[in-house]
Amino acid sequence: MKPLVVVVVVVVVALAAAVAVALEVGGDLGAQQEVEALLAFKQSADWNGGRLRSWGRGSNLCTQWVGVSCVKGRVSKLVLEDYDLVGGIDSLLRLRSLRLLSLKNNALNGSIPPDLTNWRNVKFVFLGGNHLSGSIPRSISQLAHLWRLDLSNNRLSGPVPSSMDALTNLLTLRLEGNELSSALPPLAHLTMLNDFNVSANQLRGTIPKTLERFNASTFAGNAGLCGSPLPRCASILEPPSPAPSPDHTIDPPPPFRAYVPSSLAMPSHSNDTSMGDAVVLVLMTSMFLVYYWRRSGRRGRKFEDRSSSSASGFGSQLDQQSKHGTYASKPRTLVFVGGGGSGQAPSFDLEHLLRASAEMLGKGSLGSAYKAMLVDGYVVAVKRLKDVTSTSRKDFEQHIELIGRMRSPHLVQLQAYYYAKDEKLLVYDYMPNGSLHSLLHGNRGPGRVPVDWTTRINIALGAARGLAYIHQESGSHKIPHGNIKSSNVFLDRNGVARIGDFGLALLMNSAACSRLVGYRAPEHWETRRISQKGDVYSFGVLLLEILTGKAPVQRDGVHDLPRWVQSVVREEWTAEVFDLELMRYRDIEEEMVGLLQTAMACVAHSPDARPKMSQVVRMIEEIRGNASPESFDSQSQLSSSQSEGA
Repeated sequence: MKPLVVVVVVVVVALAAAVAVALEVGGDLGAQQEVEALLAFKQSADWNGGRLRSWGRGSNLCTQWVGVSCVKGRVSKLVLEDYDLVGGIDSLLRLRSLRLLSLKNNALNGSIPPDLTNWRNVKFVFLGGNHLSGSIPRSISQLAHLWRLDLSNNRLSGPVPSSMDALTNLLTLRLEGNELSSALPPLAHLTMLNDFNVSANQLRGTIPKTLERFNASTFAGNAGLCGSPLPRCASILEPPSPAPSPDHTIDPPPPFRAYVPSSLAMPSHSNDTSMGDAVVLVLMTSMFLVYYWRRSGRRGRKFEDRSSSSASGFGSQLDQQSKHGTYASKPRTLVFVGGGGSGQAPSFDLEHLLRASAEMLGKGSLGSAYKAMLVDGYVVAVKRLKDVTSTSRKDFEQHIELIGRMRSPHLVQLQAYYYAKDEKLLVYDYMPNGSLHSLLHGNRGPGRVPVDWTTRINIALGAARGLAYIHQESGSHKIPHGNIKSSNVFLDRNGVARIGDFGLALLMNSAACSRLVGYRAPEHWETRRISQKGDVYSFGVLLLEILTGKAPVQRDGVHDLPRWVQSVVREEWTAEVFDLELMRYRDIEEEMVGLLQTAMACVAHSPDARPKMSQVVRMIEEIRGNASPESFDSQSQLSSSQSEGA
């Protein structure tokens, strides 16, 4: 038996070695194939031998060949625009690792290869402004990762393939200036399509309803196309009315007369008629006033009934959840801090608050939150704290007063608090536009309105300013937020980002602190302490959430989002990390990469390597200083920047 085991082991080791050698040789062969493919392209395309002179066997493909970029020794980008290149592109199909191909504004000819499966990982194809002919191959549907396709201003003919409907990630489809014919396919599954143009072709038929959302210029120059947004198709126009026979006359329509009630008609010259009209007008006015008085009286009585009863009010909700009796037996003292909400003097007391109509907004690790509407229509948010440490009333009040003195346009302002041994309430300004979490992750299905880049970076800057303010204003106390997460970043009525729940983590007992779901820094799991350096880490995760559109998930005590982003960036596929919703905007790649670099600095493993929040604010301000137009132009998007081509 033993000799047999030895033989098996030897065979397995030999096979493993053979596989390793084969993989290594295969990798080398793949790189060599790419060299040969590019040299074949150069031979046919660079007709004068001058534009691609850096391409040669004696030079490094990835570092010295113009227009070529590599990842792990394989060609990932080929960008040669306005190079006077001629010939076909068939040889480039051997570039199996290609992500970005941009050969715009050359003189390339021939047809697009019929089998494009070798490019199944490509994301950007820009071939506009050449002399390509033939049809668009059906195999284009195999490019499942394709985001942008520009084949404009060529000599392509035939139909627009219905197989393109499989390109569900497509943001850009530019086919204008060709000789395409037949009817347009519905392309119903291209819901992300934002930049679309088929003008100046030979298309005909009715524009599909799924494409009616684009403007008329998208379809202009196709004499056979009709239907919205172009004029209606002749086949669906109502037939003209038959001409009348000679012995039949058609009466002209009666002149238009607006209907006016007799009581409001212009008076005649008769004094009796004028008097009658005046009486009618007075009676109508009187009836209206009586009706309005009765209705407002009923509304007032209902309002008084609601305000005088706490059976369904906020106090009743608290009593139903309380284990310590009703509020009728508690001290009725609501302490205002910092002059009340937004610096105004308080206009309500605890009695008003307990009689307010209320609805629960949610339950969190710090307690339950309510929306309370006072009898005068004023709305506040109330946080009912739980698991507060057994600190003295004096210590609690001193801490809350310190929080209350923090006044910034980027903080959710604390207005007042209520303290009892077994109950503690905090009253805040109400934020009507919800949280960043709901904005980013709510309704990710069909019909969702994407969150544009300007909104995201403004929220990032506002939240950074709010957190920096907390760190600076607390002075020697060095108060951390302790629970930074997207559900604690709120938007006020003007859409300004405000940090909520700041400073409360220090009031919680150790068991409650361990349950906080903010984006914890690595050192927290060893020290179990919250700190301002930990806040910076948490804010870095928040920035990654804004950039990626992904909600951080905690696994084994660590949030996975920084890990994932670091692994992607390490492989140089930087564009993979960005939310697909952001890819429809132009001229923002540099800003996105800048914010990504800021985020990565914040999530450094070592606390000492992380910047201060004041520095983070300056970083984002410098990024935001650049213009961020809210439209996309695929013609020039990648000419100046290739950062997203990975």
